[in-house]
Amino acid sequence: MKEENRTIENYRQYFTKEYMMGPNSLRLLAELLDRNPEAVNGGRVMDLGCGEALTSVFLANETNAETVYAVDLWISATDNWKRICENRLEEKMIPIHADALELPFAQEYFDTIVSVDSYHYFGCGDGIFAEKILPFVKKDGYVLICIPGIKREPEGEEIGLMQEWAEEDTAMFHTVEWWKKHLEKGCEDQISVEAYEADCFEKAWQEWIESGNEYGVRDAEFLNRGLRDLLNFVMLVVKRR
Repeated sequence: MKEENRTIENYRQYFTKEYMMGPNSLRLLAELLDRNPEAVNGGRVMDLGCGEALTSVFLANETNAETVYAVDLWISATDNWKRICENRLEEKMIPIHADALELPFAQEYFDTIVSVDSYHYFGCGDGIFAEKILPFVKKDGYVLICIPGIKREPEGEEIGLMQEWAEEDTAMFHTVEWWKKHLEKGCEDQISVEAYEADCFEKAWQEWIESGNEYGVRDAEFLNRGLRDLLNFVMLVVKRR
């Protein structure tokens, strides 16, 4: 692993509404890697749901990954290839346009799978992790996930506030404990799971709000109305036995 005091300041040109798709994924990824340096130590790494491939670029630059596969359904491989070339990482990164539930890879192909602020969009269903994600990781490999979650089940006025803010996505928000049990379901004997809350909640949200994205401005309103006391980011560190 490269030096542990990773700085994301080198990527500040991407902290803009043109690139950011939510709370700062680079900030979240940096914390995830700093707390789990053993999880990316060479080999092939898949960045699942990479968006604009900023987290993929970070993985290629800031870890010892040999090859980073930038996989996303919403952003085209051609668009992400442009960012790869801009960062002169053509020999280290491969952009893939694919559905997370229909991944076009061999089983046990990856040393590590990373997914930042995307897993909740496709991974809330029963059996998805055991059947659609875990098989692509080698034995002794890792899956690192960071997703928005909640500190506890909402109650009272919080229920209506969550529904007003997240609308149909409300059902994607769960606690640390829920996510740990959810990933373990169906593959308990194959994995160990560490689950905890991220420390960089405020910073990641603030950088998103400061980007000027209209959705960030809307999010700030709801955080100030009470969601700041309810929301968190859930970190999940899975090791395949």
